[in-house]
Amino acid sequence: MPLNVPSFEELLGSARDSAVHLEMRDAYAVENESGPFAAWRAGERLNPDDRASWWRPWLTLIQETVARGVVVRRARIVSEPVSEYIKYEHSGTFTNVAAGELVRWLPRRQASDLALPGNDFWLIDNRVIHWNHFTGSGESGGPEISEDPDAAKLCSTAFEAVWSRAIPHDQYEIR
Repeated sequence: MPLNVPSFEELLGSARDSAVHLEMRDAYAVENESGPFAAWRAGERLNPDDRASWWRPWLTLIQETVARGVVVRRARIVSEPVSEYIKYEHSGTFTNVAAGELVRWLPRRQASDLALPGNDFWLIDNRVIHWNHFTGSGESGGPEISEDPDAAKLCSTAFEAVWSRAIPHDQYEIR
């Protein structure tokens, strides 16, 4: 039976040492990004020097989590040439970095021999998994929480394998 899904504030608030996030889709259609993605497609870009215009509660949560000593890492596996959505994500990733996240990108061709879970996830302290389920069109299919030690080990091993091959954000060039 699935456990109740805590909010991200509760999830990241429970982290003591680490919070890692693996993203494996080339496009997402989550509701809270539809407006910003449309604006980006229309040519709008975030100005790194105008922090007040792009800072949001999520970034405050990450900043507070990192300030407590939790290492927050995000890895993205992407197809190349990258999708329009990944170009959008890449252009705004400086906000994640500014909040304290470490972010890397792995071209999908370099992940072919890695054993990966079937879904994107957050893994907290190598023990609590927040699965991110998506529909075929990229909309949220609802989260799920698991504390299955075998699944947590799979996620941890997969993330570390991706991380070791991935390119730091400031060195990854969009193709």
